[in-house]
Amino acid sequence: MTKTSKFTQLKTGAAPVVLGIAMMSTPAFAQDSDELAAASSNQPAIIVTGTRISNPNLEQSSPIQVVGQDEMDFRQATNAEELIGELPGIAPGTNSSVNNGSNGTASLNLRNLGTGRNLILLDGTRLVPSTIGSRTDLNIIPVALVERVEVITGGASSVYGADAISGVANFVLRRDFEGLEAAMSYGINERGDGERIRTDLTLGANFDDGRGNAILSIGYQEVDDVLQGSRLISQGAKFGGNVFGSGTTVPTRFNGLQIAPGGAGGLVPQYNTFNYAPFNYFQTPLERWNIFGSARYEVTPGIEVYTRGMFTNSTVNLQLAPSGLFGDPFALPLNNPFLNDQQVQDICASFAVPIPVATCTAARNAADPTDPNFLAPDVIINRRLVEQGPRQTANVTNQFQLWAGVRGDLSPTLSYDVYATYGESQRTNTRTNWGLKSRVEQALNATSPTTCFDASNGCFPINLSGLGAAGTNIDPRSVAFFNQPSGFTDSTSLLQVNASLNGTFGETGLFTETPIGFAVGVEYRDYTASRVADVSAGTQDEVLGTGAPAPTFNGGYDVIEGFAEVIVPILEDIPGFYSLTAEGGIRVSDYSNAGTNVTWKAGGSWEPFEGFRFRGIYQVAVRAPNIGELFAPVTTGLTPLPIDPCAGANPVGNATLTAICVAQGAPAATIGVIPQPSAAQINATAGGNVNLDVEEATSLTLGLVATPRQIPGLTVSIDYFDIEVTGAITTPNPGDILTPCYGANSDGNGTDPAQCANIGRNPINGSLNGGGETLGLILQLSNLGEIVTSGIDFRVNYTLPLSFGSLNWDLNGTWTDTLTFNANPANPNNVTRECVGLFSGNCEPITPEWAFNLRTTLSIDDLVDVSLLWRWIDGVTYEFNDGMDGGNGFLAESQAFDDASYFDLSVRSNVSENFDVTFSVFNLLDRDAPETSSFIGSSVFNSGNTYPTTYDVLGRRYQVTGRLRF
Repeated sequence: MTKTSKFTQLKTGAAPVVLGIAMMSTPAFAQDSDELAAASSNQPAIIVTGTRISNPNLEQSSPIQVVGQDEMDFRQATNAEELIGELPGIAPGTNSSVNNGSNGTASLNLRNLGTGRNLILLDGTRLVPSTIGSRTDLNIIPVALVERVEVITGGASSVYGADAISGVANFVLRRDFEGLEAAMSYGINERGDGERIRTDLTLGANFDDGRGNAILSIGYQEVDDVLQGSRLISQGAKFGGNVFGSGTTVPTRFNGLQIAPGGAGGLVPQYNTFNYAPFNYFQTPLERWNIFGSARYEVTPGIEVYTRGMFTNSTVNLQLAPSGLFGDPFALPLNNPFLNDQQVQDICASFAVPIPVATCTAARNAADPTDPNFLAPDVIINRRLVEQGPRQTANVTNQFQLWAGVRGDLSPTLSYDVYATYGESQRTNTRTNWGLKSRVEQALNATSPTTCFDASNGCFPINLSGLGAAGTNIDPRSVAFFNQPSGFTDSTSLLQVNASLNGTFGETGLFTETPIGFAVGVEYRDYTASRVADVSAGTQDEVLGTGAPAPTFNGGYDVIEGFAEVIVPILEDIPGFYSLTAEGGIRVSDYSNAGTNVTWKAGGSWEPFEGFRFRGIYQVAVRAPNIGELFAPVTTGLTPLPIDPCAGANPVGNATLTAICVAQGAPAATIGVIPQPSAAQINATAGGNVNLDVEEATSLTLGLVATPRQIPGLTVSIDYFDIEVTGAITTPNPGDILTPCYGANSDGNGTDPAQCANIGRNPINGSLNGGGETLGLILQLSNLGEIVTSGIDFRVNYTLPLSFGSLNWDLNGTWTDTLTFNANPANPNNVTRECVGLFSGNCEPITPEWAFNLRTTLSIDDLVDVSLLWRWIDGVTYEFNDGMDGGNGFLAESQAFDDASYFDLSVRSNVSENFDVTFSVFNLLDRDAPETSSFIGSSVFNSGNTYPTTYDVLGRRYQVTGRLRF
């Protein structure tokens, strides 16, 4: 076996098949630039994701999925998330399709194990986290310089440290670029919206006879918004087939009673709804600038110094329907000048314990708050503040990171690399058109239609009754008073120092020509994170319509680690053992917040004859809690729930259920009239937990890679994976509390009544909505969770040579056998939730049982590539599907989605030696997204009556990219 041939192939920039462990990418573009070829041939170090051993003749056991240059060209990605987000085995994270619940970042979610259980690497090194939860924003990756992306799943903590439980995505950059490359891309949806522009300019030069190289790349990207109101599927928030929306609307409701038509009478038990859907984004707008520079210089043979730096400025805007008074209790003076006498009496009578008529009348006639008869009871008020316009949020991120290091060879078989990196990320969240609760309460306390009792800060009274010349419109002077901006800034930093040796023990192995490879090293990391909020953003219930507040806090931790890896060739080039290799690795980590922990891996590969390799690896990975999980303050926010077991007539006549509802804080008099959740959302109380410990994951991967010599150009791989996370840092799903408390039929006959203590109700109307005094569901973080997933990844890549070029097929798919979650396996009453092929608030984002991508590419000489991508997603079903119309409140047709196929067609052409053009039509057949109810699942993933992170909601769209090279 000629081992050096693989090294030569990798160094000369052929298809990025990393040492036989990764499946082939689509065929290389017919005419790669001379600069890229030179970059590969002069590459000072070989980057292999999943190991720090750089010997190209040694093959590791972990499967790697590669996205090569061709795939990146055909996708014409605006950001890095678009390069890998649609790969099978990768579930949606937050991205441009997430509006309500987004923080302005794009995240990775490998195996649907969560966005916090993987790492994003740049040339094998860590990037500064972009959030207090240690998520790296994919928006900061300099896409123009990416040569390939390598994704390894199944645990890589022994190689890269904590957070790599489900794997890593490594963005490998081009090296030693020389010349100039300018590219511009323009895209637009067929409906005429959602324009996107990307421009990049890259300059590079070698100097001092090739001993040094410097690169500078500048990029700009802009993506326009797409409103849900511009697509037929999402123009109304649907429930049971009808446009339902939110119960907070115009006119105002007081304690569930609505202002009568015309506003001249009393209050009526009417329930208007507000269609919030059209205001939301299907595609969030983005504007981003990025700068990346790198340089290296060979001081003497065997000593090279290098440095690089990056800066990103991005703005992501979000938009929601107008803010409002969403069922919070407000101190409402009964002498409010905008209320009439009948309305005041109706309010007094609406309480669980009514205010006596005489007391109510006296309070109505009170002169001011100093009058002994003055009364301002807490009243549940619902009123959509349409006068403010849509709620706007701007997320502005500034991120930088610097690297500096020295590397080289100590001997022909031993290399070293010592580097340090420091980065900071600052994300400022600014909200406008939300409104402040304290100012609304100040404006309610009015002595006349134009005068507040407390006139400070320019207070102007608010008219919620619809009386007077203003009708239902709140006076602009009042809007200007309570419509004040608010916001907070999240800051994170990473300091990392790494020193490693890698090489071989001699020039040959014990019984093989290939030597034993090893890598050892030490690493230090220091993380900090903080949030600085203004007074309004940090106060519970102060900013209207926000859910949870964002209080000021800070935290940090550091870790020092030692690591070692070894790959041992045992046998090679003998009958039955073309190669036999063992692999092992260990990392010992000492955390300032979690003590000492050990992660390790053991595996091997066996190639009985050339072209057929069996591989397997077992890994134990550990993840320490991040700063947000440890130190984020406990606050009350929102979680999805369409139906409350205590609402309406459900508890009437059921003594057991009634007793549970009352014990949770519902006044006895409200039984039978407790309102359903507002906009299918209820309160939830959660936050950090300083007592969290590490979580541990075990992963097993077994596979086969076949490259039969009898069929040149064919590569087949199949890998079984099994990952189990125990002691998982998780919060319970709503169903993990509601079902054990109320029972599967919501009749009060739960199997674990103790869970009922984790539910707190509104003390006024018994609902699960209201201000911070209504805890809702208590969803505290703990180490009690268990997550398990297993399945099979498969890939088939075949290139057929033709007289005029070649034809390539690349099939990449995943079969997911199981994805389960249990909030507390030690509790025999707890339910283990299976989420494969299901969708609901418990099972998001969606994990289909089967998913695959098939790309077919016809290359015509050195002139044209025509490529068709078929992306197929298996059908899925609502977790609680009853197959009936309205049985559970939803139409039967909205409780299951058929399988979905999307086709993307791309044509790439070398117009001249220095200029190429790529044109693509995405969603070629203009397939619509499947429709469901907006009240199934969370607003993060279920938005606009569908799941826009899984299904295409934009429709057919076009994009063209021109690239000039010198």
